[in-house]
Amino acid sequence: MVESKHKWKAWLYLAPAIVLLLIFTVWPIINTIRMSLLENYSTMGFVGGARYEFGIGNFKQVLEYQNFLTCLKNTMLLCVLTVPISTFLALLIAVCLNAIKPLQRFLQTVFFLPYVTNSIAIGMVFAAMFNMVGTAFGTESELVITAGIINNVIEFFGGTAINWINAGSSYWANIAVLVIYTVWNALPFKILILLGGLQSVNKQYYDAAKVDGTRRVRVFTRITVPLLSPMLAYVVITGFIGGFKEYSNIVGIFGDDMGPTGDPGRLNTMVGFIYDALSNYQGRASAAALILFGIIFIVTMINLYVSKKKTHF
Repeated sequence: MVESKHKWKAWLYLAPAIVLLLIFTVWPIINTIRMSLLENYSTMGFVGGARYEFGIGNFKQVLEYQNFLTCLKNTMLLCVLTVPISTFLALLIAVCLNAIKPLQRFLQTVFFLPYVTNSIAIGMVFAAMFNMVGTAFGTESELVITAGIINNVIEFFGGTAINWINAGSSYWANIAVLVIYTVWNALPFKILILLGGLQSVNKQYYDAAKVDGTRRVRVFTRITVPLLSPMLAYVVITGFIGGFKEYSNIVGIFGDDMGPTGDPGRLNTMVGFIYDALSNYQGRASAAALILFGIIFIVTMINLYVSKKKTHF
């Protein structure tokens, strides 16, 4: 306990952090709420002396915007598809890594590298891997298709090249590429958390199961998963929060158009919608940010409620 006469020293040490939190966290939140409640708010107009009435017009404009449902659908779809897949794969890889003692630290580093690599750069690599470009040349303008490595592998096994991300590609082909990239990009963090949880599990449970001759599948479902339930709940909740904020992955693969050539905005998300509105419609962008916050809050509360019943501490 800090004696009362020395409490001012503690507040003095905390003051820089508190000031930074107030400036860069608390005030932006308050200002976002303020701007969302000012009808048709614009920063340039405010600087020019314009006055704005309070109301919920910005929220109405967001909900009535023709592409809002598209952004919401893309965001929800990516979350629903990527979070379960990445969590399941991360659990399997963590279990395998925990069973491998030689080269374990090296493999941990290899699996963690994508987490510290720029997502835009990785997206460009994925775009090149899934790319399929047609090039016209010669007197008769012969069209030659240059396939990326993924299509080369498909053709090697006798399949037909797929238009994954270029003009004329299907919506579900685009989603498949995004799911593969997002899952791959989300694995390192989840593997690290689950592997740490596995290494802290009491080995007596596994020794007792081994003595009883319990099958590995039953050990996995009855011992490993229940004991890892707190970590699993954590990676699922953080996975949904991160999924609802998805934006950079799409920009890395499809560019600022947020979709294949000829169909811009097809894969736009809620965060992309907010960024698009920031330049001219700050009030609408703030309202969209609060709507996104509300969705994330509701989903997080549902996850916490479910995990509270299923988690074993």
